[in-house]
Amino acid sequence: MLVKAEVKEACDILLENTSATKTEKVRLDACLGRVLAFDLKAKGNIPPFDRSPLDGYAFRARDSKGASKDNPLTLKILEEVPAGAVPTKEVVEGTAVKILTGAPIPKGADAVCAYELTEFDEMEVTIFSEFKSGENVIYAGEDVKSGDLLAKTGTLIDSGLMGVLASENISEVTVFKKARIGIISTGNEIAEPGEELDAGKIYNSNRFSLAGALEKMGLEAVNLGNAGDDAKSIAMLVKSGLETCDGIITTGGVSVGDYDKTPEAFECAGATILIKGVAMKPGMACCYAEKNGKLIIGLSGNPASSLINLYAICMPALLKLNGRKDFERKEFDVLTKAEFKKASKATRFIRGKLVIEDAKAYIDFSKNQGNVVLSSLIESDLIAIVPAGSTAIEKGTILKAFRI
Repeated sequence: MLVKAEVKEACDILLENTSATKTEKVRLDACLGRVLAFDLKAKGNIPPFDRSPLDGYAFRARDSKGASKDNPLTLKILEEVPAGAVPTKEVVEGTAVKILTGAPIPKGADAVCAYELTEFDEMEVTIFSEFKSGENVIYAGEDVKSGDLLAKTGTLIDSGLMGVLASENISEVTVFKKARIGIISTGNEIAEPGEELDAGKIYNSNRFSLAGALEKMGLEAVNLGNAGDDAKSIAMLVKSGLETCDGIITTGGVSVGDYDKTPEAFECAGATILIKGVAMKPGMACCYAEKNGKLIIGLSGNPASSLINLYAICMPALLKLNGRKDFERKEFDVLTKAEFKKASKATRFIRGKLVIEDAKAYIDFSKNQGNVVLSSLIESDLIAIVPAGSTAIEKGTILKAFRI
């Protein structure tokens, strides 16, 4: 067991104890936001044939040499080819085919002139400029060539990839199963929203904020209930939850008080504790364990602390569990829009909003970054990292940050 790990150590240990879930097939129209479970290679060219990008006339480019307003070229129209049809005539010298957007380029033709740039009747079309071979022609494979790698295993399926899957005639998609993460609340002081709040009680915000964060990452959050402050009750919920879930998150009971029973409960459930505590603020109080290849994440009961720890330490492992190839945190430089007066003995994570001004990235953060201040995460989409040992941060300081 590692006690009070550094941030990178903790991230790496969780990643080492995580592997992707199993796979399943889903309908193409239900795969948005899921994670591709195979390398997708093009079965054929897209488009599969040379086609026209516009309504106009297809002809031989060399026939237009010297054509101008003063020296127009008049061609005989052989036929009309709409999208979805196939040309039946070959274009030869002095001829053209009326062609609609998306229709195949007829044999012999290698250029298309937009109809609005011509004069025409049912029999003939007149062109008033020279054309180069290939002008206004979309060639077979211009979008995708047969055998091209279109997407790798672990790619998040977006609208673009859905369209490519459809173009590959894939109606069912093999994806990683959504990881099911059970959430266990602890604490005798917890009441659920909708209940009457007795004296000394607080409403359970952690269950909902953590569930929202998990769902946003593409995982499935499962409420396993509240175990109070009893180690045996927590252990029972952990053991039963691991039977149906791919991982467990608990909130509360990970500090050093008389009622902090979560680490003990993890051991009672047969789990091996990996880390107890991370040198960070907020979110220092935590406990991570593993049982039968499944992560058990014990987070603080303080609302902001639990979410920051989830984003800063656990998010890469959770994305990896869900099959993502891009699970590593991507950091970039931001400027602070205000000063931050507190010194940071340990690595500090500041939540805020990404602001772009004058082509520069800034973090606009709430002045109150306390462990229990959940409201500072409203609309937050960015976390900046203050290095351990930093003194007060001045306005305009460059910090590393990552999106959430």
